Amino acid sequence: MDISTILVALMFVTLFGFLLTGFPVAFTLAGTGLLFGGIGLATGALDSTGIIELLPNRMHENIVRNELLFAIPLFVMMGVMLERSKIAEDLLESMGKLFGSLRGGLGISVTIVGALLAASTGIVGATVVTMGLLSLPTMLKRGYDTRLAAGSIAAAGTLGQIIPPSIVLILLAEVLSNSWSEAQREMGIFSVSPMSAGELFAGALIPGLVLVAMYIGWQIFIAIAKPSYSPPVMEKGEVELNTAFFKQLIGALVPPLVLIIAVLGSILGGIATPTEAASVGTVGAILLGAARLFPDHRRQVWIALTSLVGLLIIAGTFDLRMTRDDVPLSDMIGFGLAVLLSLMFAYCLMTSIWRLYRQGTMGEVSRSTVRISSMIYAILIGAALFSLVFRDLGGDDIIAEILSGLPGGYWGALAVVMLVMFVLGFFLDFIEITFVIVPIVAPALLMMDGSLGPIWLGVMMAMNLQTSFLTPPFGFALFYLRGVAPPEVKTTDIYKGVMPFIAIQVVALIALVLFPDLATWLPETLFG
Repeated sequence: MDISTILVALMFVTLFGFLLTGFPVAFTLAGTGLLFGGIGLATGALDSTGIIELLPNRMHENIVRNELLFAIPLFVMMGVMLERSKIAEDLLESMGKLFGSLRGGLGISVTIVGALLAASTGIVGATVVTMGLLSLPTMLKRGYDTRLAAGSIAAAGTLGQIIPPSIVLILLAEVLSNSWSEAQREMGIFSVSPMSAGELFAGALIPGLVLVAMYIGWQIFIAIAKPSYSPPVMEKGEVELNTAFFKQLIGALVPPLVLIIAVLGSILGGIATPTEAASVGTVGAILLGAARLFPDHRRQVWIALTSLVGLLIIAGTFDLRMTRDDVPLSDMIGFGLAVLLSLMFAYCLMTSIWRLYRQGTMGEVSRSTVRISSMIYAILIGAALFSLVFRDLGGDDIIAEILSGLPGGYWGALAVVMLVMFVLGFFLDFIEITFVIVPIVAPALLMMDGSLGPIWLGVMMAMNLQTSFLTPPFGFALFYLRGVAPPEVKTTDIYKGVMPFIAIQVVALIALVLFPDLATWLPETLFG
């Protein structure tokens, strides 16, 4: 065994040792990379100039100038704004009244709202905390089984990791795109075809909706098999399903749905990149937040939305290039209207931001966005240094050799990788697994015979990573729920409550293996 192999093994042991102590992930990755980079230079296992020359270029090209990563702070801001502006509360209240007279109805409404919040925020903590504060006391008061209530809320909150747009999918798209390009070059394909985040979003959409249906199916099964576990939380007639109620329901449901369609539809339709769509989502969230918190401001929000629709119509009707030699009068009129609508839109948006700032919401949202985004970027920088040293020591070749030597070929290697990721989810966060494990194993898996491509592999990994939020003892969704749950809810109740939902996710993973078209059909249809 040569010195490089020994250093690679020690890198893993040291990294996971520090991670399990709770030391910050970004510093653990960077520190481990620096430590073994120095050891490699001292022992001659590394080139004395390679790391120093490559690291700044890699950070600049792959992180600083990476347009896909610009979507992270935008999606984070969009999600935090929707959470702080109480839109989630309106959704839960309305859906709870709609299904409240049915057995298992509140559990079903929690799952549906979790899916809607997942598609509009993608932030697990915000969803779990909001539903835990609003729904859990009601479920317990009306006789819901403690374990079922806790498990339903925790599981529904994690749907933001598989239903696009999702922070996990953006990070996975970045890592897998690089891995796919590297795998193609290793296979002698130098005209590489990259994988886009939009393709991964499309691949995750149907499996995400299938998972929602399976969660709802479990709620229905429990309501039938054990009626005492999920009684109706409202008596029939307690809520009048009249015009006023449906007006309230539409008012709570339509705004986030429109935002979801605008963001996700523009990505899947090829109209906008994820970063551009995230910008639209952030602006939409600001307008919706202002309309929700300040009812007297809704007229300006409608003016802003009408201006935006008018701009889209004008852009599709007139040629707005004013640098041409001969500009028809109709195009000049269209250009003037576009300028006027742009000014109206900008004014309404700025007044929305100002009112949110004066009220204090904008400051809270901005601070949360900076804090979360800074953490992710710091981990990205640390992971870049770690992976650079790891690859220079020949770690990627060692991993490829190990995986190719496993019995069962591609499927045997995939099973081992998925099992390792599942077990690591008991101890590590999804970001740590994404940046430490995926870049190491993905190129080797994508080069093996029988590979179904990066999109299918990405969806499999995303659904597997979702379990890292639910698996005891360190699942983040469990911590979030524990922090807001009433004292009578024991930690063991939360742990036991999520077990059926973990089993459902395992079944969903098996279904993805048996029916890979669940993840590949929509990307092939939309993107060819």
